[in-house]
Amino acid sequence: MATPPARTPDYRTAAKTIDHSLLRPELTLQEVADGCALAARYDVASVCVRPADVPLAVEALAGTDVAVGSVIAFPHGSTLTSVKVAEARALVEAGATELDMVVNIGWLRSGLVDRVRDEIAAVVAAADGHLVKVILENAYLDHDQKVAAYRAVEEAGADYVKTSTGFAPGGATLEDVALMRATVSERVKVKCAGGVRTLDALLEMREAGADRSGATATAAILDEYERRFGR
Repeated sequence: MATPPARTPDYRTAAKTIDHSLLRPELTLQEVADGCALAARYDVASVCVRPADVPLAVEALAGTDVAVGSVIAFPHGSTLTSVKVAEARALVEAGATELDMVVNIGWLRSGLVDRVRDEIAAVVAAADGHLVKVILENAYLDHDQKVAAYRAVEEAGADYVKTSTGFAPGGATLEDVALMRATVSERVKVKCAGGVRTLDALLEMREAGADRSGATATAAILDEYERRFGR
């Protein structure tokens, strides 16, 4: 068994970096329940489930230290602001404590940054103190659009900037995570998603500045940690 490098987190810290993703549209309810059981077994930070699955996840994870999260305007971000606000309220009422919202990507690419900021602020208000993570879908944005978006997220009062949905042509990159971390203040945390499938990828993203990583390969990642470094 290897000794972890000096900057490698301990097992629990590594596990609490992961939001276990259960968002694929074809998942059965049994597969969602099994995914929640896996998340509890590995004691990750949260599950991120489809909106209709929030009550199931809340029941499955009662009494654990795993939060229940869900998504707003996923994966395209183009619903009306009023619908995003209604989704946020409904998800909180159903028991979700973490909300991952997709921004209106077309607005961002059109230069309507103030409109994007105001929409995020409306969702933050509707979330009523629960965590809001804002998905920018970096694969569709140029450098200046990314920086403007990250700043808008912070101005709107959200808790996290997030790289991607995992359903676009590209996912998380180390460069984007580093740019996010360099752009927002320490108050705002960074989440990466899309392509984090190995322990090495998880650790590299964390080193670049990610506080959370969305993952479907949770078991493989944490089993590899235990094989290398123990618990």
